[in-house]
Amino acid sequence: MLRFIVRRLINIIPVALIVLVVTFSLIHLTPGNPAYTILGDQASRQSVKLLDIKMGLNKPIWVQFLSYLHQVITGNLGLSLIGGQSVSSMIVAAMPVTLELALMAVFLSLLIALPIGIVAAYRPNTWVDALSRIIALVGAAVPNFLLALLLVYIFAVSLRWFPSLGWVPFAASVGGNLWHIILPVVVLALPLVAVTSRVIRGELIEVMHLTYIRVARSKGLGEWVVVMRHGLKNALIPAVTVVGLQIGALLGGVVITESIFSLPGMGQLVVNAIFERNYPVLQGSVLVMALVVIVANLLVDLCYAWINPQIRYN
Repeated sequence: MLRFIVRRLINIIPVALIVLVVTFSLIHLTPGNPAYTILGDQASRQSVKLLDIKMGLNKPIWVQFLSYLHQVITGNLGLSLIGGQSVSSMIVAAMPVTLELALMAVFLSLLIALPIGIVAAYRPNTWVDALSRIIALVGAAVPNFLLALLLVYIFAVSLRWFPSLGWVPFAASVGGNLWHIILPVVVLALPLVAVTSRVIRGELIEVMHLTYIRVARSKGLGEWVVVMRHGLKNALIPAVTVVGLQIGALLGGVVITESIFSLPGMGQLVVNAIFERNYPVLQGSVLVMALVVIVANLLVDLCYAWINPQIRYN
């Protein structure tokens, strides 16, 4: 197990390097100049040129990349071009918001998807199964931004049950935090519910026809005990895989959701950096989010052994 973890951690290095190269290239090859964002569109060419020299943007791209790579290796993500704040401190301030959103979305999705998938598999081709298919279809078909706008209109504008904007830190007020975060969490969780519930249903139906399930039934165990104690354990492994693969899509949805609900997380940080052409902030944010996805998938792999102790990593 330890050797497997070390090997996976070592594999993070080339992946992070690829992310750095791709992100750096895409950002610097797109039209535009951050100097105009800082100085304004009416700035003179001489002023823009002097600012480019000051920020090092006049150097060849490969020189800029090597300089940035050296900074990252030494643990320095640079300074924001707007305001001169440390990129690391900006990410540290924004990351708790995004992590809370993502973790609560995963928790809520599993809380809903598990019973839906289990009941649909226990009673296939019934109205419960049909209802689960409708939920999955809606969750997979409705885009995040449309779902967010619908929820804001219904629950924030019309019913006034929840706020449409703003954020309250968990440390400041638990109730206020949950009150502000519930709509964004539902927006992020519904697509996960759609995929996970269908995977659990399909896998559980397949598992329930295996030999060891028939042996459990022959021992006189009740059907519900067979499903929950023997069938669900193996059916959960593909579901956990799906959740791990959805982490990247979840972070992509966070970018849109945080912008709509004005949450000060990584998504909002990335969007602002794109509009401001703030290279260091955008590069650092994408790198950190990529590392979060890699670590999340490593944790998913380790969950396999916890769910099924027969799994061994060589």
